[in-house]
Amino acid sequence: MDQVVDFSMWGLFARATITVKFVMIALILASIWCWAVIVDKVIQYRAARAEAARFDRAFWSGEPLDQLFDEIGADPRGASQRIFAAGMTEWRRSHRQDGGLIAGAQARIDRGMDVAIAKEASRLQRGLPVLATTGSTAPFVGLFGTVFGIMNAFIEIAEAQNTNLAVVAPGIAEALLATGLGLMAAIPAVIFYNKLSADSDRLLGGYEAFADEFSTILSRQLDS
Repeated sequence: MDQVVDFSMWGLFARATITVKFVMIALILASIWCWAVIVDKVIQYRAARAEAARFDRAFWSGEPLDQLFDEIGADPRGASQRIFAAGMTEWRRSHRQDGGLIAGAQARIDRGMDVAIAKEASRLQRGLPVLATTGSTAPFVGLFGTVFGIMNAFIEIAEAQNTNLAVVAPGIAEALLATGLGLMAAIPAVIFYNKLSADSDRLLGGYEAFADEFSTILSRQLDS
């Protein structure tokens, strides 16, 4: 009676060589890491959009800027609040005790908000390189496992001196599983890297637009 070969995922993994198993485990861990980054970024970007919308309504509500700044306090929670606070902090520091303004106030306000935006960009884009790296390398890592597995399968065929499909198929299937895992890790990583990069760019574009509008408002007050 012919031995029944287990072609389940676990069966293919269990029969694979140590090298191919290592490749499979690495790809599974990379996929889990990518999904953790994806979920974290989706939640982070959704919260950032909601915070920006709330702050935008408060900023354009007609409330005095000094009062809004006092309400935000010394520890702003959202990105828009931190950018606004950076500008207002420099605005207040630029006033002398006699009520006059220290020269170069506009440039310092702009630089302060630019630094705040750069920090927000770092927060938003943290973790995205993981998706880019996985998306570009996982297929090749899987291919390495496949090549190694097929090479081992051919060695076993030569030793058995039997080219029957029942002998060839298990080794080939084990090898191809590595490629499948590589694609399983790479495809979501590439798709979500592009989406999240676009979302990050839109958020940063909104922050930069707000900084420009706020700088214009302060510039009018400086010139008046």
